[in-house]
Amino acid sequence: MIMHPPASAGAAPAHTGRVLAVLGPTNTGKTYLAMERMAAHESGMIGFPLRLLARENYDKLVRMKGAAQVALVTGEEKIIPPAPRYWVCTVESMPVDRPVAFLCVDEIQLCADDERGHIFTDRLLNARGAEETMFLGSDMIRPLLQKLIPRVEVITRPRFSKLSFGGHKKLTKLPPRSAVTAFSVTEVYQLAEMVRRSRGGTAVVMGALSPRTRNAQVAMYQAGDVDYLVATDAIGMGLNMDVDHVWFARLTKFDGQRPRRLTAPEVAQIGGRAGRHQSDGTFGTTWDCSPLDEETIHAVENHEFPPLRHLVWRNSDLDTRSVDGLLRTLEARPPSPLLLRARPADDVEALKALAGDGEIMALTRRPRGVKMLWEVCQVPDFRKTMTDAHTRLLGQLYRHLMAPGGRLPVDFIGAQVQRLDNLSGDIDTLVSRIAHIRTWTYISHRPDWVADPKHWQGVTRGIEDRLSDALHERLTQRFVDKRSAGLVKSLRDGRDLQGFVADDGTVVVETHPVGALRGLSFDMQADVGEDDHPTLMTAARRALKDEIARRVARMEAADDTALDLAPDGLIRWDGVDLARLAAGERLLAPAIRLVRDDLLDGTQRDRVRVRLARFVQARIRADLAALVRLDGADLPGPARGIAFQLAEAAGHLPRGRVADLATGLDRAALAALGRLGVRWGAAQVYLPALVRPRAASMLGLLWSVAHGLPLPPPLPPPGRISVPRGSEGGSEGGSEGGRRGDDGLLRAAGFLPLGPRAVRVDMADRLLETIAARSADGRLTDLSGLASMVAASNADLPGILAALGWRLRRQPPPAAGEPPAPDIWVRRHPDAPPRPVAPRPPPVAVDADNPFAVLAGLAERLAAPAAARPAPRSRRRRRKS
Repeated sequence: MIMHPPASAGAAPAHTGRVLAVLGPTNTGKTYLAMERMAAHESGMIGFPLRLLARENYDKLVRMKGAAQVALVTGEEKIIPPAPRYWVCTVESMPVDRPVAFLCVDEIQLCADDERGHIFTDRLLNARGAEETMFLGSDMIRPLLQKLIPRVEVITRPRFSKLSFGGHKKLTKLPPRSAVTAFSVTEVYQLAEMVRRSRGGTAVVMGALSPRTRNAQVAMYQAGDVDYLVATDAIGMGLNMDVDHVWFARLTKFDGQRPRRLTAPEVAQIGGRAGRHQSDGTFGTTWDCSPLDEETIHAVENHEFPPLRHLVWRNSDLDTRSVDGLLRTLEARPPSPLLLRARPADDVEALKALAGDGEIMALTRRPRGVKMLWEVCQVPDFRKTMTDAHTRLLGQLYRHLMAPGGRLPVDFIGAQVQRLDNLSGDIDTLVSRIAHIRTWTYISHRPDWVADPKHWQGVTRGIEDRLSDALHERLTQRFVDKRSAGLVKSLRDGRDLQGFVADDGTVVVETHPVGALRGLSFDMQADVGEDDHPTLMTAARRALKDEIARRVARMEAADDTALDLAPDGLIRWDGVDLARLAAGERLLAPAIRLVRDDLLDGTQRDRVRVRLARFVQARIRADLAALVRLDGADLPGPARGIAFQLAEAAGHLPRGRVADLATGLDRAALAALGRLGVRWGAAQVYLPALVRPRAASMLGLLWSVAHGLPLPPPLPPPGRISVPRGSEGGSEGGSEGGRRGDDGLLRAAGFLPLGPRAVRVDMADRLLETIAARSADGRLTDLSGLASMVAASNADLPGILAALGWRLRRQPPPAAGEPPAPDIWVRRHPDAPPRPVAPRPPPVAVDADNPFAVLAGLAERLAAPAAARPAPRSRRRRRKS
């Protein structure tokens, strides 16, 4: 036989009215049914598990019945008209001593909750409506309901829509109309910040928020200003929002004693908020959440959970004659094996703490002393800290209430309240102040504790409202990028975006500044997070489509004077970077690579590239006119080959490279090349016009672009005859690869690398002629003026000569009394007789890829007389050597 616990003092008397349990998963319309049933009765009372939910349904009932007919009672908010017929409350605050025709308790399965279950169990066993009593909740409680209340009628309601598992998704890939759930304030803030960066913004809902803040945040979500919601498990208790998907960022929560994993029914309670009425919903995991097991997924999708075995109970028939008697009755054993004794709650812990204070214990011996102490201990710690500070506050309250007059002093309340009227600080500071003012709002609704309760209710409500508005503003500032979120909404709606470019280049889209337009490039504002870039780029691209089209057309029609090719290879239009040169198929035909083309479509990109290519070719034709004429000249075969090689070699190359082609040249071809500016130097075939600064600068740029060298290229200063080789004033240090790269650039600029220095090609030619004239016998003893001829020092000259194929032969020490003989420079091949300069380019039988060997061989030819040409045998012998 089941023993029913006795009713608490002042509880509603037993009634014979109908007791109905409406059970089922979320989204079954249970709350809607209860509100309709209550409205059909003459009077009614309904208890919700959350004050936020109570406030939401109070607003609905006011719209149905009018404000004069409906009362709202929560721990810290009471709106009670003179003669209300309907009461909307939190379960803890239900005035069950008031007789009503209809009484309902929502989420009745919370009877099994370790922390609050005893309150729900008390309502289950003791609270009744005169005509009808209804309990709403999960089907898990059905067996215990039927045992504890044998005459209960059970109605099971199916879910309106399907709830299915959506797997795991990255936080940055969540679909719109998603709610992300975590179980600590720190994680809620962290997740909200991440969603803001990736999706423009999110609403935030936590149990710690005041109803006003929570409503403002939810309204922002419901209106579509943001598509995401980050919340604690507060959303699992029936907060009605248009959520299509629920994602768990964590599957563990702190239950007041230890962290533990969510049970399958808890996952269903929260995940079941996905989907509204006939719209299906999904639940899943995100962030770094551990995976859901198959058993839990199956249970949630099919609403199959094991029945509850016990409910939590705490005695409500209390002995208030002494503190010891009160504690003893609070710790009484349950009257039924189906009930488990509740663990000590905050009010019991506070009672035990104050019982250790001798002064307070002395006050309990006065009439009503124990009862008053118990009422004070039930003042909630809304900050959820249960620190000594809260206990000290309770002690102060009790002492004042037990003093003569039995009320809290006005100056005491005023001092406590006014220090909370401060809107400065961050989110956590405001949340803490709101929690604290809620304590005083709760106290202000005790007319037996405060004088002029209406005044203090107004004061505390005003402070809470101001703090709530400030908190909503802070949350929005921190977790909502209105610019990005607004543009996301506009893009989602598919409507045309209105945008314009201000005089200073600022781009404004839908009243939001998003960046600046410079030429054809869009620069995002610096305060835009990296994850917001795609959204704003999409919005800017759509809004600026017409403006970009106009600018492309204007750029195409612009004169070349509006364009500029900089030494770093960048092409600018009206001072704004449009493109840069890139390696092309040929030296004289570089490619054009746009630097910023985010706002251009494919056709526009092609048009811009074509226009810029025309400009670059015009610059090349102007700066390298001699080379361009040569490259495009109509020449016979061998001459055409020489012209092509000169164009690819930046206008000069060793004669040995074209030796084979030179043998096929006739006088007409030679004359044609001469008219095109080609000079046959002692060692190089080159175009003298290309050594001019403007041409050398262009060739250096084109060479660096073609070979991937750093830009702008480090070219010799204009007017220089020679420069040191290497990066440090003639030093030959550094890697060999680095020297080869520098040498290639120097050749492109018209300089020949000769030992420690690079000498301009025309001056190197003069140097060779002078050396040839002084070394007819193959020996060079007169070095005067050679160094100055190429702007080098005497210390550099030995290295230059060595690079030209000469070696130093030191003379033996002189005999006693004789002057020392000067050292002699000799060609590396002393047996070869000298030769004069040939009237036409003869074949050169040396390695064409070795410029030093080419120079040495040509120097020999320059110095040899025509009649002393070697026999073929001698020539073959020299080639062999």
